[in-house]
Amino acid sequence: MKILIWLLAIICILTLLLYFVVGPIMKNVTKKHSPEQTVEYRTNNLTLSTTYSSPSKKGRIIFGKLVPYNQVWRTGANEATTFSTNKNLLIDGELLPAGVYTLWTIPGEKTWKVIFNKKQYEWGVTIVGQKPSRKPEHDALITEVTTVQNFAPAENFTIKFVETQLGVTMIFSWDKVAVPVSITVI
Repeated sequence: MKILIWLLAIICILTLLLYFVVGPIMKNVTKKHSPEQTVEYRTNNLTLSTTYSSPSKKGRIIFGKLVPYNQVWRTGANEATTFSTNKNLLIDGELLPAGVYTLWTIPGEKTWKVIFNKKQYEWGVTIVGQKPSRKPEHDALITEVTTVQNFAPAENFTIKFVETQLGVTMIFSWDKVAVPVSITVI
């Protein structure tokens, strides 16, 4: 019985060390390679914001290799990418209520699914197996967007907001791919 108690105590101590010591060190180290970015768009009473980690291409084949096609991607690196809006929006004609979401994507060769998820995740992938942390039951909205080819390959993954005649377009860009997501304020 004493051996079982000692074994459980050791497991608990190792788990706490992993969570409170090794985890923060790993987060700090990985952010050096994929720095955190925050982009805001403000006009009138509307505020849109996204926070993401920006990985670099570094000569790698990105889509279809590093980021596989037809699989959920955390849309950046490190923590799950977040998107916030203080106003209700229409994304591709569907309502996205004001709030804070995590952004996930499913890249394809010609189209991407863009997923707004209501749950906030501490990290973008699981520690064991490196699977996306996203839980589909918390999806608020999924839209499919046609990709556009970048004229010049983008070395770093970026997200930006561009004002258009119809509203705002949020654009994901990396390597030779740009993904425009049309946003209309209601």
